[in-house]
Amino acid sequence: MEVSSMIPCKGCTPWQGLLFTASILTCWHLSTTDHFGVEVVPPYVANGDSVLFLVRNLPKNLLSFAWIKGGTSMNDAIIVYIPNNNLSVPGRFHSGRETVYGNGSLLIQNVNQKDTGVYSLRAFNRRTDTVSQIGTYLYVNNILWTCGRLTPSPRPTVESVPPSVPHGGNVFLRVRNPPENMVGFIWYKWMNTFTRVEVGRYMVDKKTTQLGPAYTGRETWYSDGTLLLRSVTQEELYLIQIQRTFLETEEILVKVQVDASLSVFCNPLTASPLMIQPVPRYPAEGESVLFEVHNLPEDVKAFYWYIGLEPRIVQYYRNDNSVSWWPTYRKRGWMLYNNGSLLLRGVTVKDNGKYTLGFSTKDSEFKKAEVELHVKKSVTQPSVRITDTVIAGQRSVTFSCISRDTDISIRWIFNNQNLKLTESMTLSPTKCGLRIDSATRENAGEYKCQVSNRFSSKTSPRVFWP
Repeated sequence: MEVSSMIPCKGCTPWQGLLFTASILTCWHLSTTDHFGVEVVPPYVANGDSVLFLVRNLPKNLLSFAWIKGGTSMNDAIIVYIPNNNLSVPGRFHSGRETVYGNGSLLIQNVNQKDTGVYSLRAFNRRTDTVSQIGTYLYVNNILWTCGRLTPSPRPTVESVPPSVPHGGNVFLRVRNPPENMVGFIWYKWMNTFTRVEVGRYMVDKKTTQLGPAYTGRETWYSDGTLLLRSVTQEELYLIQIQRTFLETEEILVKVQVDASLSVFCNPLTASPLMIQPVPRYPAEGESVLFEVHNLPEDVKAFYWYIGLEPRIVQYYRNDNSVSWWPTYRKRGWMLYNNGSLLLRGVTVKDNGKYTLGFSTKDSEFKKAEVELHVKKSVTQPSVRITDTVIAGQRSVTFSCISRDTDISIRWIFNNQNLKLTESMTLSPTKCGLRIDSATRENAGEYKCQVSNRFSSKTSPRVFWP
C-alpha cells in the first residue's frame, strides 16, 4: 500500500503501539534526508504474490543498512547489506525468499499471511550510528479481491500549514482528502507509545462538539477535520481518528514542528497562516457552500476569485470598497465578504473544480491560495455478482458488491437482516467482497449489499443463492 505521508518524529518510541487502523504508518528517526521513504509495490498482495518495499532516496555514504521484521532490534534482522562490498548477510528472519538491492529496496517472493507485520529499515554511518530508520506495515490477504469501487479515492492525509511554525505562532493541521462518508472525528494529543489524550471530537451530521481533557482553549477544529493550534511553543504529536459510516475508523499521526529561530514578533504573518475551508466540505447539488477564508493579511489592497483558467468570478478593491462581478456569477446570487470569503449558492456538479483566491498587498506583492469544490450527488444503486466454485468437493461462493461510487461504506444483508459473519466467511478489506468457504444449506437465501455516503444510501437488487 502506498505511503501517503512521511511523519518525522525524533525520539519516537518502539513500533509496538504504533499500528493503527490506518493500513500504513511511517516514522522517521534522526533522518538526514528530506524525502527518504518507502512504498509497498503492489499496494495489495495476496498469498503467493511477490512484494517490493521500494526505498526512495536512501542516505548516502552508509556503512551498512538492515531490514528488520517486527521490531527495532538487530536480533530480528531479515538481512544486512554492506554497500562497499556489495555483501548481503542473512539474519534470523531470512527465509530464502528475500532479496535486497543496493538502493535499500527489499523484495519478498511468494508471500503468505505469516509475512503480515511491521518491517523497518535501519541505516548506519561509518561510526555505526543509526542515521535513519523508517518502517511500514504489510498486510497479506487470503484472497486478492477485485470487486467494488471502479476509481479508488486518495487516502486522507494530514498536512501541517505552515510546515514549520515559529515559537508562539499558529498552525493548521489540515486534513487532505477527507472521506465523503466521514460522520465524525476525534483529535488526540499523543503523549507516548501507549498514551493518547483526547482534545475533542466533532459529529458532522449533528454539528456537535465535545471537549476532551487535553483541550486547552488554544484548539479550534473545523467540519472537514482540520485542527487550528494557537500559540505553539514546543514540538508535539497529534492524532486524528476519522470515523466513517458503519463504525469504520482510520487514524493518522502528525507532528508539529517548531522553529525556535523564527519569531512571531519579527514576522507576524507567519503566525497566522492563510487557509481556505469549504463549508460544508461536500455540498449536495442545490446547496450553498462557503469558501471560508482564514487569516487574510491585513495589508491586502485588492483580491480576486477565479475558477480554473476561466475569467474572474469577482474582484474587490479595499481602498474604495468596490466589488465587480463577472455577469454569470452575479446572476446566481453569489456573495463576497470583505475578509475574502466567497458564498456560492445553488451549486451543481458543473461547479466542481479548483478555485483560486489571488490578492495583492500594499507592497505590490501578489499571492494566491487555492481550494477545490466537490459537489456530490447521491450514490447510485449497486449490484451483486455471484461466483460459484467447487474445489475438491467443497463448494465456495463469492459475492461481489459492484458500485460506481467512491468513498462509500458497504454492508451486507442476508434474508433482510444484517449479515452475521461466521468462521467460514471472509470479507474483503473494503467489504465489497464476501466469500463463503464450504458453503452449506445454512448459507442459502437472499443476499443484498448496501452502499452509503454522508448524503444517501442505496441497496442492490436481491440475489439468491444457490
